[in-house]
Amino acid sequence: MSSQGKQATSWKQRVLTGLKAWRFGTVLGVFLLVMAGISWRLVDLQVVDNEFLRQQGDVRTIRVESIDAHRGVVADRHGEPLAVSTPVQTLWANPSETDPEDPGLAALARVIGMSEGALRQRLRDYAGREFIYLRRKVQPAMAREALELGIGGIYSRQEYRRYYPAGEVTAHIVGFTNIDEDGQEGIELAYNQWLTGEPGRKRVLKDNRGRVIKDLMLIRDARPGKDMELSIDLRLQYLAYRELKAVVGAHKARGGTLVMLDVNTGEVLAMVNQGSYNPNDRSQLDPANLRNKAITDLFEPGSTMKPITVAAALESGKYKPETLIDTSPGYRRFGRFTIRDFRDYGALSLNDIIVKSSNVGVSKIATELGGDVLRNLYARLGIGQATGIGFPGEAVGVLPARPKWRPVEEATLSYGYGLSVNALQLAQAYMVLANGGIRYPVSLLKQDQKPEGHRVLSEEVTLAVRNMLRNAVAKGTGGRAQPGLYAAGGKTGTVHLVGAQGYEDSQYKAIFAGMAPIDDPRIVTVVAVDAPQSGEYYGGEVAAPVFARVMGDALRLLNVKPELEVSDAKATASGERG
Repeated sequence: MSSQGKQATSWKQRVLTGLKAWRFGTVLGVFLLVMAGISWRLVDLQVVDNEFLRQQGDVRTIRVESIDAHRGVVADRHGEPLAVSTPVQTLWANPSETDPEDPGLAALARVIGMSEGALRQRLRDYAGREFIYLRRKVQPAMAREALELGIGGIYSRQEYRRYYPAGEVTAHIVGFTNIDEDGQEGIELAYNQWLTGEPGRKRVLKDNRGRVIKDLMLIRDARPGKDMELSIDLRLQYLAYRELKAVVGAHKARGGTLVMLDVNTGEVLAMVNQGSYNPNDRSQLDPANLRNKAITDLFEPGSTMKPITVAAALESGKYKPETLIDTSPGYRRFGRFTIRDFRDYGALSLNDIIVKSSNVGVSKIATELGGDVLRNLYARLGIGQATGIGFPGEAVGVLPARPKWRPVEEATLSYGYGLSVNALQLAQAYMVLANGGIRYPVSLLKQDQKPEGHRVLSEEVTLAVRNMLRNAVAKGTGGRAQPGLYAAGGKTGTVHLVGAQGYEDSQYKAIFAGMAPIDDPRIVTVVAVDAPQSGEYYGGEVAAPVFARVMGDALRLLNVKPELEVSDAKATASGERG
């Protein structure tokens, strides 16, 4: 090879060697720079600015969770709980973390009472979600058993479940909530906002399986719902429910209602209905039994309005208790319509009209007074008006107003036909007769002080009417309403029920409205039994005995001193039908 060729080859080798050295240096320099950058970043993150890693760790492990607030307690007037919230557990799953083919799901399905196939299919259907309920509000023991299976993606959280210690006895008053603890019926619905709590929030530390490791910080404390005390006396409520249920069963009746009021405050001491339901177990719930019939159902009050007609007569000044009314021949005709008494009583005083429950007698009084006079007194007693009790679904009733009253309309109004009331309205009207003429607003809430009422009737008129009611029990149609060793007063009523085609000839409502002790009344009670089928259907036969048993026990529970000797009580145990 020539010298020139050798020189060229040597030059190429030197160039290649230089290139290799340069590339090596470049790569080494870049590597050193990267390492230096990584080292600096490590120092920066670990020493200079270590909050970044802490924040990123927190994002993955720290969560904000809600703190459930329990609902307020509903209690009776003595503090006995009627509705409470108890802590329970809710099982839920994160389908994205749970394998639908996990063999442990068979055991989980058995624990939560669900079919294995349905559980696996549910996890498949919601595979793209991070939250589904498995079982809500179960006992803590079930939740523990489910979690101990160790299946990925299965969790639990604490919630509250509403429990009603008195069950069906107070169901129509207290009502119930849904699964989310929102009021659906009764007091639970009417005072839902008052009873509902405000959830809190807290920051917690969780592991990679979503389990809470540590509570870090309270953001906002949960505020429980406010408690409330009802006017109900649970002792009286129990005995009223027991007696009403017994009479409905004994007479094969369609249903019944009982309302008990404190005559000096307007507080509802007991309010029960048949049929009822158990708010703790709604698996067999009949919607027809949800209504609080004492407030929502209307009926014609019948002869229980006769004492109020007599009160209107006394108030007019045209009549006195001893004023005689000729009821012969025992009936009155108004065209095709005929009013009848049980028999021809002849001349009756106002007192005897109540004792005998004379339709003819009160209808003649009504003809003399006029329909407007009767209607105005009924309205002053609260008939045809809302009671103001604040209960959902309250029915106002019907109190007719005529530009010109026909004689037959005046007559029927006088003995409780042609108008409609609920049991609470009727009890409120009798409360005015019992307390000397003062109308108080009725209340389901305990009153800390005596409410303000207004005078509706004079004391003289109400005293005279109470004496008539005493006689109606002592020797009239209400003879079976005598409550043991306490003197009572009251009035029977027996009305035809209204069906699709009008009045039903063979269906009745038996009613008794009364008060005791009659000399200084403490309690007013109204009993109404729908469609008794056992053969007896008069108010004096069906409703009056319930009044007697309930009032006798209630007055003893309230420590009211007995007024009668045993022989006196037995002497009042007879009377006519009514």
